[in-house]
Amino acid sequence: MPLQKPEPRNTAMVTAMHGRVLVFLIFLFMLSGFTPLPQRLASQYKIRDFGATGGGVALETRAIQAAIDQCAITGGTVVVPAGTYRTGSLHLKSNVDLYLAAGALILGSTELKDYDERIPAFRSYNDLFLKYSLLYAEQARNISIRGEGTVDGQGWAFKASSTVRPDRYKDRPFLIRFAECTSLRIEGVTLRNSGMWMQHYLACEDLTIRGIRVYNHANKNNDMMDIDGCRNVVISDCIGDTDDDAITLKSTSPRLTENVTITNCVLSSHCNAIKFGTESTGGFRNITISNIVIKPSAAETVLTGRAGGISGLTFAIVDGGFMEGISVSHVTMDGPAVPFFIRLGNRARKYEASAPAPGVGTVRNIAIDHLTATNAGPIGCSVSGIPGAPVRDVRLSNIRITFAGGGTGEDAGRVMPELSDSYPESTAWGSFPAYGLYARHVEAISITGWTLDLVDRDLRPVMLLSDADDGIIDGLRAEADSLADAFIVAENSRTITVRHSSPEGQVKTFLSIRGKASQDFFLHGNVLWNALQEFTKENDARVVSEGVQR
Repeated sequence: MPLQKPEPRNTAMVTAMHGRVLVFLIFLFMLSGFTPLPQRLASQYKIRDFGATGGGVALETRAIQAAIDQCAITGGTVVVPAGTYRTGSLHLKSNVDLYLAAGALILGSTELKDYDERIPAFRSYNDLFLKYSLLYAEQARNISIRGEGTVDGQGWAFKASSTVRPDRYKDRPFLIRFAECTSLRIEGVTLRNSGMWMQHYLACEDLTIRGIRVYNHANKNNDMMDIDGCRNVVISDCIGDTDDDAITLKSTSPRLTENVTITNCVLSSHCNAIKFGTESTGGFRNITISNIVIKPSAAETVLTGRAGGISGLTFAIVDGGFMEGISVSHVTMDGPAVPFFIRLGNRARKYEASAPAPGVGTVRNIAIDHLTATNAGPIGCSVSGIPGAPVRDVRLSNIRITFAGGGTGEDAGRVMPELSDSYPESTAWGSFPAYGLYARHVEAISITGWTLDLVDRDLRPVMLLSDADDGIIDGLRAEADSLADAFIVAENSRTITVRHSSPEGQVKTFLSIRGKASQDFFLHGNVLWNALQEFTKENDARVVSEGVQR
């Protein structure tokens, strides 16, 4: 059968059809707010072309805002060249890339009248008293702040007018505040001296903060950054030194903070280097923290907290909400009084007046691995829930800490108040009745591979488990004192296993079992050369012991 000759194609018709399709696709992109990358790269708006001088004297808000407004029409880059630019509030918009060249300094005005009052449409606990920002965006997308330059808020100029909450927070501007924004990038810049928190990201998505430097010691509440009800967040390669908390995750509304990675950062704080809370209405889920160095602050003046820092890690749920899926690994710290503090409480604060009072939240599935701490204070670490609401499924492994010591026999016998409705600060109780770890109201806790050292003698036990169910202590090696009553204390606890552990120094009793509710203890392979007796108990709790080395 002979081959049929194909019919000739109507080239003009095909070309026209392709053209119509292309026009239609471009129309769709325009509707979506997307600006093609080549156009964004090609569009540069230099603020000096809009009247900015860079002399550091005149207020240049209008010139800089004009450049931002023009850039937002096409998308592109607003270029801030070397110079000092004094400004009030600037409103960033979609598809604007704010680039600060080397030597560029954006200097926040010291006059409150130069700042716009803006309360986000998204409701949160902070609505009533946090109204001012230097760099602000709301319901925008594709925004970046990047470069080698600096933004300085001159926050020292904004003094609190009251010591009463919430009035003491008023009239102090954030440096950066973005609300309900998507696709954000903060990269390379230096941020200094905010009047309030340095950065607040509220209900944002797809946020990347990379390679920035932050120094924030100008005022009270000088956090490094606050990630609040945000999703899909990457924080990496940052260096921060702050008077208040450094990297802070919050949930000041029912919206969760979730899907967050924090890695490769060097942090200093007079308060808490990494903190979840205290506001925790929605909660925190699926968060990883890795390769973090926490070191003493370079600032000698302490406005809030302690010179060495209050805590390295604080994870707290106290306003309802839940915390789960938290993984921490390879953290090295020097100075914080409390290396880590995990707390479930019931402050039950509403995020707005019309909201229902929150119930008790939940904390579960938290892992901390490979943590090293030196120059820790005498308080101790803790994991604590409240009666009827335990912290569940906590794994604490490969931890080495040097504590100050100094605990007394009186400290060892302290009856700890619950403080269920109190602010969740790791130092609120003073010294715990164990110098290493105090775990109360916990379920399914695993403590493996710990090595604990002391600078001074301490008469408290190394660990105390109170109202604990299903606990494992494995491979604990810790300094102990001959005047301490016990190496480990378990009170009103059930199904506790202690294995492959040994006191470094003579102790009277390896394990002291206390309380009528205690039952079912399993001791295996412990090295008890330095223990006068393996265990004591106050009731008829079952104790199974095997493989003891004496």
